Amino acid sequence: RLFPEGVKLVYSKRTGRVRHIYLGGRLLATLRPTDGLLSLTLDGARRLMEANGRRRYWVKVSREASPYVARGRSVFAKHVVDVDVGIRPGEEVAVLSEDGEVIAVGRALLSGREMLQFRHGVAVKVRSGSDRQSK
Repeated sequence: RLFPEGVKLVYSKRTGRVRHIYLGGRLLATLRPTDGLLSLTLDGARRLMEANGRRRYWVKVSREASPYVARGRSVFAKHVVDVDVGIRPGEEVAVLSEDGEVIAVGRALLSGREMLQFRHGVAVKVRSGSDRQSK
């Protein structure tokens, strides 16, 4: 399970809605107020990959792109080596190195199939890379 017993939910004082999800003192996800979807943190992405057995919501990038993506740079379609083809634009994804390690999280701008077919353009807008995480 992605959110097991013991998760701590933090509610917005203004709206009373869930705002943040913590597990063991670590932020896993934030609820986006605009669309109600989750914005994952790196810890949340790692849990997602463990919970679903890497079946959904992942993009694997080439070795040469991995250091840049880990520093928070966007993923370009030409650097995508494998992907969950069920990804739709706007969904939260975990970006993996070729070794399968979570190196970043972000929002898909292309579908999974498009990421494999396109050779130009941004595939994932990275929000946080593993080398930039200050928490």
